[in-house]
Amino acid sequence: MDVKVTQRIALSSFFFLSGLTFATWASRIPTIKSFFQLNEAELGSLLLAMPISSLVGVPISGWLVAKFDSRKPLLISFLLFNISLIFIGFATSIMSLLVGISMFAFFMRILNISINTQSIVLQKSYQKPIVGSFHGLWSLGGLVGVAFSTLMVKFDVSMGNHLTGISIFTSVLIVISYFYTLKNDRSPSGNKLILGKPDPFILTLGLIIFLAAICEGGMFDWSGVYFKEVINEEVFTLGYLSFMACMALSRFFSDKLILHFGAKKTYVFSAVTIKIGILTAILFPTFWTALLGFCLVGFGTAAIFPMTFALAGTSKKYSPGMAISIISTYGIVGMFVGPPLIGYLAHAFGLQKAFFVFVIAGFLLIPISRLFFKHQTQ
Repeated sequence: MDVKVTQRIALSSFFFLSGLTFATWASRIPTIKSFFQLNEAELGSLLLAMPISSLVGVPISGWLVAKFDSRKPLLISFLLFNISLIFIGFATSIMSLLVGISMFAFFMRILNISINTQSIVLQKSYQKPIVGSFHGLWSLGGLVGVAFSTLMVKFDVSMGNHLTGISIFTSVLIVISYFYTLKNDRSPSGNKLILGKPDPFILTLGLIIFLAAICEGGMFDWSGVYFKEVINEEVFTLGYLSFMACMALSRFFSDKLILHFGAKKTYVFSAVTIKIGILTAILFPTFWTALLGFCLVGFGTAAIFPMTFALAGTSKKYSPGMAISIISTYGIVGMFVGPPLIGYLAHAFGLQKAFFVFVIAGFLLIPISRLFFKHQTQ
């Protein structure tokens, strides 16, 4: 088998399994909310630990990818990511839960930057868009994770046993896949952060990631709660499941969509679809309309992250790893602002009205993406 095909299969395993692991955590957020008897504002405050810890992980991950091949921090961070998930599963106090969530987010950041660096470098050997398919596998893993979590909730399996089982399963598979991942991908230049006037190329891509992170991160954290408390659905993971299913399906076609229509039109399509989807769920809060709305949001958000990461990899100023590390900071700020903001607004005005934050973020994607392409033509 061709070496690059083997590398693609191995990297695909990492994307799929990381999506599975993350979705296992996200789908259990309503369980955590109930177990610790948290209100929306308290849950929002707890979720602040994730973007804060991720922010701490950004410079470290950028340094690791710049100093070593990305495969080494990829493996180590994934193993520690899984240990953190087990820690969350058996947390018995808010403090221990906070420590577990912080560790989980910190190692997830190193994992994400390492895995996306691998995908962009590997894409260059294919000379066509393939990053979207990797993110599609991440979403597919998330879909499998949510589906499995739904079964765990339905059969009343304890969160500790559920999270431990997933951690052990994914750890075994990533160790096997590690030996076939891309080697020697460290860039010889562009590995240092240059302070001073913001680079318009990186700044606009960062703002796009910021807005996408508000939408995607907010859906990860609050879709299950929305279905449980607004739609009054007992199997609350169905909302998250519909979102992840449509995101996964769309990401497998995003590379062809970008190749055919171009990134500029794809950003507009994504923004419009997000707005329509969220408004459908807000204005018609019934099971089927909310399900349809969450599906549309999944379709809308699908292409943004892989498309923006791929564009960042073409930076003339920074190496792919450093460019991804920088724009990921904007994404973390989006995660920092979005989910907690939804919690505070939900506590004050109700969860339905709080979801208008996603409508605003989706709308702003259009002018910011146009600004990016305007700078490219100058």
